[in-house]
Amino acid sequence: MPGDPRPIGVFDSGMGGLTVLRALAARLPNERFVYLGDTARLPYGTKSADTVKAYALQATRLLLDQGVKMLVIACNTASAVAVDLLQQAFAPVPVIGVIEPGARAGVAATANRRIAVIATEGTVRGGAYARAIRTLMSDAEVVQQPCQVFVALAEEGWADSPATRAAAEHYLATLFASPAAPDTLVLGCTHFPVLAGAIRAVIGGRVAVVDSAETTAGAVAEALSGAGLASNAGARDAGTVRFFATDSPERFARVGAIFLGRAIDPASVTLVDLHTFA
Repeated sequence: MPGDPRPIGVFDSGMGGLTVLRALAARLPNERFVYLGDTARLPYGTKSADTVKAYALQATRLLLDQGVKMLVIACNTASAVAVDLLQQAFAPVPVIGVIEPGARAGVAATANRRIAVIATEGTVRGGAYARAIRTLMSDAEVVQQPCQVFVALAEEGWADSPATRAAAEHYLATLFASPAAPDTLVLGCTHFPVLAGAIRAVIGGRVAVVDSAETTAGAVAEALSGAGLASNAGARDAGTVRFFATDSPERFARVGAIFLGRAIDPASVTLVDLHTFA
């Protein structure tokens, strides 16, 4: 079967989704990618579901305009409220969010059936992780903790600052102090892997930490293979990424490098107005 050289589209409210792109690129070295960061309107986690749905539709239209073969919603908030909408609106293009893969990994990791989820206010309020986990494990005890300040700390690149450690202590110390504490923690925001060191220092070494970026990359690999959409080895421009941002390409490149794990040339980031895709 011939390979499909079209790129994979990835979008997030900002730079956090670059942790997902990083995992995708590592898992799928033969693929090309188009990444959109809606940096003018971040964060999505504090906005209403209707607003996030409208933003997600605009982002998807831009990516489809770039000829993508699959869409990855690298934003937990958008995944929580918009994945069904996008799947229905843009079928047969496959649409994969980060919540179901993260939930599956959390269920696979837990031994005591107690799972904690840390996320933005919007993701916690929507309850999508709790529903996804209980669909897979009906008797699971799911504790959700909004950690909105983590987003700003990650955006500033403060991976292990005194402020980050204080925030981790504030959000997580009590939750994991009990003998009956969760044995699994799902990082329910794509920003949070950047802060994994500070988080681990508070919760200890025995708690399994689930990074939805890695689990989503696995789900995308399976979906590509199952749908016959994978690109052949040695495909032209394999591993390349086109970047779009809705505000300040310079800041996107500077901060985005923290999440992507490599430098981003500001000249490679195209500024776009998503209102034209309404």
